[in-house]
Amino acid sequence: MRDALSAALVALACLLAPCGAIAAWAAFGLADTGRYVSTVAPLAADPDVRDAVADAVGDEVVRALDPEAAAGPALGPFVRDAVRSFTGTEAFRTAWEAGNRAVHDAVLRALRDDTAAPGPVTVDLAPVAARVRARLAADHVPFAHRIPVGPTEVAVVPAGEVDGLREGYHVLDAAALWLPLATVVLAAAGIAVAACRRRALTATGLGTALGGALLALAVALGRRLTLADLPDRIHRPAAGAVYDALTAGLRTVSWLLLALGLTVALASWLTGRRRPGRRAAPPVGAPAPPSRSRV
Repeated sequence: MRDALSAALVALACLLAPCGAIAAWAAFGLADTGRYVSTVAPLAADPDVRDAVADAVGDEVVRALDPEAAAGPALGPFVRDAVRSFTGTEAFRTAWEAGNRAVHDAVLRALRDDTAAPGPVTVDLAPVAARVRARLAADHVPFAHRIPVGPTEVAVVPAGEVDGLREGYHVLDAAALWLPLATVVLAAAGIAVAACRRRALTATGLGTALGGALLALAVALGRRLTLADLPDRIHRPAAGAVYDALTAGLRTVSWLLLALGLTVALASWLTGRRRPGRRAAPPVGAPAPPSRSRV
């Protein structure tokens, strides 16, 4: 009974370990504005992201200037080249960081505020435009001070998805605290009640390593499925770069779980092999060895 209970507790702990890692990554990594902005800030220099921004912004500019020339060979390439050259400037990096910070703040406020009015999550990009204008003016770009800065509300989350995202956020917020704690408690209890604690410790290490390997596999599979489900208009290399940047911490955790589990299992196994064996007792009824007596 002790071995069965120990096996059940250890198996449950090893199953909860990768789940707790995902919940903690989402709650303390993605849900923190500072960490999120510092994670996506280097993407402003990524060539795939810059190409995707140049194509998207160039298409919108061409459509706004002349809807009939959006697919024309004259205006489109010129505008896209101009936007692509802008993505290599300091002003673009300022706009990238400010835009991501504004969008992240707006989404977090909507997810944490249960009393918010129903409707889509919107963000005002006027502060972003103001920072870009100030950056361009500091770089002595002609007519930078004439760039208009006004309220520009952009919807970032549709109204129909806000309630579901809010419920999921609350679940992840609670799971990020309780799942890692439950994992440690279950693993300790499984080792404590085992008849052979060294064997239970070895099993816990191997199960933790297996959970880390499954977590790394899940991250790789999630990348493939995420890119496959994107619409055709989305730049897939840029989306892959964003996915890799956001899941870098989760991949690190998966390798840490794998290394920690294998280290614990190997140390427990080596400790058992080095333990000296007990000297066997003589069988009952066997004559005692002769003893020497002093004369």
